[in-house]
Amino acid sequence: MARLSRFFVKNQPQHIIQRGNNKDIIFAHEGDYSFYLDCLAEAAERFSLKIHAYVLMTNHVHLLASPMDQQSIPKTLQSLGRRYVQYYNSTYGRTGTLWEGRYRATLIDSDQYLFTCMRYIELNPVRARMVRHPKNYPWSSYHHNATGKADELVTPHNLYLSLSKDEAIRLAKYTALFKERLSQLELESIRGATNKAWVLGSEKFKKRVEKLSGRRTSPKPRGRPKKSGD
Repeated sequence: MARLSRFFVKNQPQHIIQRGNNKDIIFAHEGDYSFYLDCLAEAAERFSLKIHAYVLMTNHVHLLASPMDQQSIPKTLQSLGRRYVQYYNSTYGRTGTLWEGRYRATLIDSDQYLFTCMRYIELNPVRARMVRHPKNYPWSSYHHNATGKADELVTPHNLYLSLSKDEAIRLAKYTALFKERLSQLELESIRGATNKAWVLGSEKFKKRVEKLSGRRTSPKPRGRPKKSGD
């Protein structure tokens, strides 16, 4: 089966997942996380990719990022991947690939799903039972988005900034979003769209993307089509 073309809408967020090959570990020590983030920051700036949220897990990475060019995401991940794999293989005396094939990505309707997706990403360590609260996990954007800690990798999305012009109020409003866990429906919607490379958003948003991309944004309804008069 031919690969579907990637969705692209300039400055529209995408949820991106990159996994270790065979679910192998891609971060073994603190220095690995730091080097990865440095490489990501350099590549994202070079290829005009604005990162709004991220989390580095033991064997995979989640990003929420807005590309300014059709090649922003693939070139950023290609550059990052080459540098990091070379570093990782050299550090741990290994050879071969580190990543599980192509990265996965889905276009996000920011008006409807931006904060849901940010929470999904930053709550990953909690769902994995690595920590009880995202503030206790060091390798995510939560510390910037919720506490204001400086992070050169993060470019705040306009909707995040619109929470308040006052930084203290904005941080408090964002932190309040984490008082409730994501529903099962929200989890399944994000996972399904990302794993299948469909668009995550309202029907109006999907129709707009279909017009721009020339391809379907969601799977066809199951079952035989109804006959007229049914």
